[in-house]
Amino acid sequence: MVKRRGASSRWSVPQDETEVVVMTEMFDLTGKVAIVTGSTKGLGRAMVEGLAAAGSSVVVSSRKQDLCEAVAAEVRAATGADVLPLACHVADWDAIPGFVAGVVERLGRIDVLVNNAGISPAVVTPSDMTLDYWRKVFSVNLEGPLRMSQQVAPVMRDGGGGSIINIGTMAAYGPGPGVSAYGASKAALRNLTRSMAMEWAPWKVRVNFLSPGPFMSEMLAGAAKGRDGYLEMVADGTLMKRVANPTEIIGPVLYLASDASSFVTADDISVSGGMMK
Repeated sequence: MVKRRGASSRWSVPQDETEVVVMTEMFDLTGKVAIVTGSTKGLGRAMVEGLAAAGSSVVVSSRKQDLCEAVAAEVRAATGADVLPLACHVADWDAIPGFVAGVVERLGRIDVLVNNAGISPAVVTPSDMTLDYWRKVFSVNLEGPLRMSQQVAPVMRDGGGGSIINIGTMAAYGPGPGVSAYGASKAALRNLTRSMAMEWAPWKVRVNFLSPGPFMSEMLAGAAKGRDGYLEMVADGTLMKRVANPTEIIGPVLYLASDASSFVTADDISVSGGMMK
């Protein structure tokens, strides 16, 4: 006998030999609402379409409303999902409460938050670091996820729980001099993730850190520009000897967003083709 469970139920150990959990239901996000920041390009674009395909209503967000609307139309056409385009610059501390309130007003709840927006705009070594550059990177990569999460977590609590996924980087474990601010900001986010998970566990809000390795994205392409052999060098740093396709981030995000990871919080997971932490 196959026993089906509703999309909002929690997976449990079968009570007898005849009870079989349908695996696809563990990843089903029907009736959920997911926000992905920085979701108009690169990995965020792949994430938001993957979450929509899994049944979630999704919020496409970046700094520019017209770009959000264009991507939202594409995701809606591809998946049939309810898609809300809503711009927000995560470095604007005071803008985030209004953004979160707008999502709740339009979609009624928030179940998943993917803090994906991040920047590494230039190669700046510690010796050449300026206060303005340092603050710019940290305002997006660390302060943005903090502010977004502290606004969303109470909404999740009131809705019965949720999942926050902070997107890191392998540079959080072993940064080079040219990405010192980027690596430091993501290492701080990794630490903050555990603090969030500890505080919000009683609210049934799970918080995890997901670190991509080399994915073919605008950020990686920008880093490779004018540097012959850069992509080959990056690929060689993985055990799989390649750069990933953006769609390969979807599975790990769905795992952390869904009931498939219902007993996972404060964790630190990489999707890096075997790069060493």
